[in-house]
Amino acid sequence: MNNAIALLDCNNFYASCERVFDARLKDKPMVVLSNNDGCVVARSEEAKAIGVTMGSPLFKVLDLLETHDAEIFSSNYGLYGDMSSRVMNLLQNFTPAVEIYSIDEAFLNLEPRKNSLDNLARTIREKMYKWTGIPVSIGIAETKVLAKIANKRAKKIESAEGILNLYRSSNTENVLKETNVEDVWGIGYRSSIKLKANNILTAWQLREMDNRFARRLLTVVGARIALELRGIKCLPFEQVATKKHSITCSRSFGQTANEYRELKEAVLYFLTRACEKMRKSSLAANAVTVFIGTDRFRPIPFEYVNSATYGSAYATDSNQEIQEWTIKTLEKIFREGIEYRKAGIILSGLMPSENLTTRMFDDAKFERQHKLMKAIDAVNQKFGKDTIRFGSVKSESAWRMKQTRKSQSYTTNWNELLSVS
Repeated sequence: MNNAIALLDCNNFYASCERVFDARLKDKPMVVLSNNDGCVVARSEEAKAIGVTMGSPLFKVLDLLETHDAEIFSSNYGLYGDMSSRVMNLLQNFTPAVEIYSIDEAFLNLEPRKNSLDNLARTIREKMYKWTGIPVSIGIAETKVLAKIANKRAKKIESAEGILNLYRSSNTENVLKETNVEDVWGIGYRSSIKLKANNILTAWQLREMDNRFARRLLTVVGARIALELRGIKCLPFEQVATKKHSITCSRSFGQTANEYRELKEAVLYFLTRACEKMRKSSLAANAVTVFIGTDRFRPIPFEYVNSATYGSAYATDSNQEIQEWTIKTLEKIFREGIEYRKAGIILSGLMPSENLTTRMFDDAKFERQHKLMKAIDAVNQKFGKDTIRFGSVKSESAWRMKQTRKSQSYTTNWNELLSVS
C-alpha cells in the first residue's frame, strides 16, 4: 500500500504566534503588518470577518481596524522563526519523514497501516496546540497536490475540525468538482486563463484532461499536476532540504539614506544577518553581490538602481573577510546626491564549510576567524541578536525598518521573556 501524504499548515501563523503570548488577543480582530508597517500580511479569523483583506495598505484599513478595536502588530520575524522551529521539531515525534515546505507548512509521509490516519491527524493537531499553542489544519491524500486541496477544504468546513482525509476516499471526486482550477496548487494565473479558455473550470476537469493535451497546454509541469490529481505521485518527497545556491538579505528603509555612511551601515547590517543564516546552514561563500536603489515610486532627484559582485578564489564563512569584499563593492556603485530607499546583499558560490580550502601561509588566521565566528554566533544565540557585533555594524539607525508596533521577543531574548508576578 502506498504511503499517504499529509500537509500540515499553521492557521493564520503570524497572528497565532502573537496570541500564544498575549491572552488579551483571544477572539479579538488582529493583523500583522509587512516590512515598514506597510501592508497587512496576516489576519486573525476575526479580522477577516470584519472585511480586512490580505495585502491591504494599513492607511486604507486603519479606520476599520480602530472602529472594531483591533490589535495591530509589526512583523516579529525572530518570534515567528523560533515558533516555526518548535512546530517542525514536534512533527518529528510523529514521523521521521517530514519535508518542511515553508515557515508554516510541512508535508508528512505517513504509513496508513501503522495508525488510523484520522486518529493520527487528530493526535498531531491536539498535541501541537497543547505544546506550542499554534492551531493547525491537516489535509491527507495520495499526493502533494491532493493534500494541498484537502488542507484548504479542512479550513473551510467547520465540521471537519481542521482535518480532511481524502486518502482513498470516495469523497475526492466531489471535493475536486467544488475546487476552482485556479485554486489548484501549482496552477498560476496564466495557466488558469488557458484552462478556462478550454472550458476547464474545476480541479476535476483538470484531472480528467488527456495527458498529451495537458502537456501541450501547460507543459510538463502542468501535466504532472493533472496526474497528481489522479493520485499518481509525480512530485518527490524531499526530506533533505534543497541545497541553497544563494542567501539574500534586503530591506526597504524606514526613511531614505542619503550619505555613504548610512548606506554602508545598512548593507553591513544585512551582511551580518545573511552570514548568520549561512553559518547556521554550515555553509561558506566565495562571492557577494551588493545592490542599492531609489524608491521606484518617488525617484528623487532621479531613479538609480545598481549592483556589483565581488568574487574570491576562496570561500569563507567569516564576517570580517566578507565585509572587506562588501565595502569594496559598495564603493563602486555608490553615487552622491541620491536618496536611497532600498539595499541588500546576496551571498553566492555556497559550499559546505567543512570543505573549505585552507590557504597556504594563512592557515592560522583562517582557523582563528572560523572559531571567532562560531563563538560570536553562540553568544548571540544565547543572549540575543547583536549582543556581540562588529563595530562597523550599528545597532540603531535612521534607515532601520519601521516596526513601531512590534511585540516582545518572547522566546529569543532573555530581557523580553514573559514574567509571572
